[in-house]
Amino acid sequence: MDNQNSGTVKKGPTAASILGRVAACGFAGGLIWSVMAFIASYFKLSEISPNMILQPVSAGAWKDGTAGNIVSICLISVISIGVAFVYYAILRRIHTIWAGIGFGIALWGFVFVLLTPLFPVLKPITDLDSNTVVTTLCIYILYGTFVGYSISYDYSEVMKETKSKPSKSLEENS
Repeated sequence: MDNQNSGTVKKGPTAASILGRVAACGFAGGLIWSVMAFIASYFKLSEISPNMILQPVSAGAWKDGTAGNIVSICLISVISIGVAFVYYAILRRIHTIWAGIGFGIALWGFVFVLLTPLFPVLKPITDLDSNTVVTTLCIYILYGTFVGYSISYDYSEVMKETKSKPSKSLEENS
């Protein structure tokens, strides 16, 4: 159908669609990188498994097995949506990979320094072996880069699209 004949104006992305893409990016980042963290813990590259997030909850022994890891990966993916919105709110206009790397490092510091008291299995950084520190830091950096660069790129493309399209009112099209 032709836009001139129908009387409708094709608009660019709406705020809801942009926020939906941020949520999808956050979920995908949480899913991908928590699975990578599980793989790293499976191959003993890290002492820390994604099921660390369930340790404060007394839910039984299942949380230490495969079911606990699957639930933890899903939970981390959902929490990651909120983290993506934090990135969107603060750093979406910065179009370099360094913003994502810095975000990942800051997130790692937040989890491994500030949240240590919440997780009984998480030792202080000084007590963790170097493999765990390096592996988890790299996973957080890759997570920050994935989420940050995806959100910044999407924001940049939306801004280009909205600037390049002439705004037409319904009366001009009729």
